[in-house]
Amino acid sequence: MPKQYFSHVDTWVFDLDNTLYPPHVRLFDQIERRMTQYVMDVLGVDRARANHLRHEYWRKHGTTLAGLMREHDIDPAPYLVDVHDISFDGLEPDAALDASIRALSGRKIVYTNGSAPYAAKVIEKRGLGGAFDAVYGVENAGFLPKPDKGAFAAIFALDGLKPDRAAMFEDDIRNLEAPHAMGLRTVHVAPEPETAAYIHHSTDDLTEFLKCLV
Repeated sequence: MPKQYFSHVDTWVFDLDNTLYPPHVRLFDQIERRMTQYVMDVLGVDRARANHLRHEYWRKHGTTLAGLMREHDIDPAPYLVDVHDISFDGLEPDAALDASIRALSGRKIVYTNGSAPYAAKVIEKRGLGGAFDAVYGVENAGFLPKPDKGAFAAIFALDGLKPDRAAMFEDDIRNLEAPHAMGLRTVHVAPEPETAAYIHHSTDDLTEFLKCLV
């Protein structure tokens, strides 16, 4: 990939889940199960109904949490602690990814719809501790989730990055439309990358892609 497309970039924004670790680890499966249980407990519904609501809120509001907050006024703090109380045993250090991130010139940040404490645990288990200048969770955007443009605006303002001098790496294509509109260079990271008008580049290997930019 010609690195001249990224020559202007001085801030690199990385999603967390299924971006900084491979999807086959299936870490998010654990979170989804805990989300379903949380919906069951809080709303008093059965598992089938909870599963339906979990997915419907994700589709309609961006995250299950956003749907629970907007439609049921739940407190987000206990939810974030509960659903991220999972096993990280499936994660392994990735020295090559660590080196490729550190080799990038400029600031490197993580921005996830999960919580910042959860992100910190994932980063540490992946052997990426110290590779990033900042880590932002959904709480840092006032619990407004990606793909809402307001969420990106809040995080970017908090970080002080200039969108037209930044690039974003993300596995969920929904979460690249707003950054593209704001001026970021967008990269879809997935085993089977998709195409869309708001995706500049796609890759199934983040490490190799980053190596081409140095």
